[in-house]
Amino acid sequence: MFSALSDSLDKTFRNLRGVGKISEKNITDALREIRLALLEADVEFSVAKTFIEHVKEQAMGAEVLKSIKPGEQIVKIFHDELAALLGDDQVPLNLEGTARILMCGLNGAGKTTTSGKLANRLKREGRKPLLIACDLYRPAAIDQLATVAGQIDVPVYTPDASEKDVVKVAKDALAWADSQDGDVLIFDTAGRQEIDDVLVAELKRLHDFVQPQETLLIADAATGQGAVSVARHFDEAVGITGIILTKLDGDARGGAALSMRAVTGKPIKYAGEGEKLDQLFEFHPDRMADRILGMGDVVGMVEQVATQIDEKDAMKSMERMASGKFDFYDFLDQMKMIGKLGDMKGLMSMLPGFNKIKKQLPDAAFDPKRLKRTEAIVLSMTPDERRRPEIIKGSRRKRIAAGSGSTLVDVNRLLKQFGDMRKMMRSPKKMQKMMGGMGMPGMGGGAGGFPGMGGGGAGMPDMSELGDIDSLLKGMGGGGGGGGGAKGRGSKGKKKRRR
Repeated sequence: MFSALSDSLDKTFRNLRGVGKISEKNITDALREIRLALLEADVEFSVAKTFIEHVKEQAMGAEVLKSIKPGEQIVKIFHDELAALLGDDQVPLNLEGTARILMCGLNGAGKTTTSGKLANRLKREGRKPLLIACDLYRPAAIDQLATVAGQIDVPVYTPDASEKDVVKVAKDALAWADSQDGDVLIFDTAGRQEIDDVLVAELKRLHDFVQPQETLLIADAATGQGAVSVARHFDEAVGITGIILTKLDGDARGGAALSMRAVTGKPIKYAGEGEKLDQLFEFHPDRMADRILGMGDVVGMVEQVATQIDEKDAMKSMERMASGKFDFYDFLDQMKMIGKLGDMKGLMSMLPGFNKIKKQLPDAAFDPKRLKRTEAIVLSMTPDERRRPEIIKGSRRKRIAAGSGSTLVDVNRLLKQFGDMRKMMRSPKKMQKMMGGMGMPGMGGGAGGFPGMGGGGAGMPDMSELGDIDSLLKGMGGGGGGGGGAKGRGSKGKKKRRR
């Protein structure tokens, strides 16, 4: 998401930074390029025009033109205006009393899944959500919501399949909710392929009866400029209170996110990134502005990781590592932690500077099957071999390769990486560096780290200093054994630079 826009902005700002003195012509030329980049990213025309006017007004100020680093100041102005365009501050849901939330949007935007994601998030936050199926038209919509509710263990009201009166369904659902121990009611409504009179009339009737505190528009981020028209129509029909963007992890150009807030004046409250029911995150305008400008979102990444990793298990693993007792059983536990993180490419895109090297990384580097293959190798070892890897010699290695369906080269590489990890653990200084930042065990030193990628957390290294990309991918493929790989790669990279 936003990759093309980020690349265009990076090129423009790089040119500005290289100019010793900023002139009106420099700024005008740069803003023309930025305006084109915004339009190509599907930002609505009037929104792009107004945005550029605001940036130009500030960028042409005397303080900027006479400053020592005018290029940097213009980047800051653009960042602040971008954050303002997206909404300035994160806006929480209104959940006073027994809150009612009406989910609306077109077919295919992900209303039902997002209803489940929202219920799951609210449940983790200590609320008691209830799901209510009000989509009486789409085949299997009720069954889908029931399935989602079962996956997250949340009570769900499902009407009879023959019922066609959505207001009666809502009335019966409210009576059912009175018998449940819930404090948030989430109504999943019907959608259409496009806005029509029938949809609007039904939604108005339901909205008038339910009287929700929150009416959330579920909008597919890949819809482009069409999403702006959809947002405007729904807002005029029922008065939306907020927006949830879905499929933000896709390859859409992202203009909808930059336009809908400006057009409707309603905040983007959450963003869905991924298919899993725990992949719904608060939308922070300033952090999104950082990501669009290639500055990353380490805080957001840490928060995402924290929701997936059990703190007690992490601390136990850290203690094992610190004591030098780390074996392949611990290694398996760490691979399971990594597997819980989901889309590694999406997570890594939140690293500062990742966009600059992403094209060098083949998609196979982020293939979850690589973790599975590594896990298969470890599971093919005997209990004694997992506890004492040093006994795994020639014949044992061949047996493990055959048993796991891998090659002898794969087994040798994994054992070497594991050996490098153990050596690193015996060095207090290297261990301290590897476990810096937020201190996630075995993951490159911090909630921001990844296998084979060195530092992390607050001390995240510049991606350009990672050295040999080939070795980086091998470390990632090791599924946790990259700690040692980072050691070797770092020294090799420095030697090359010294030459």
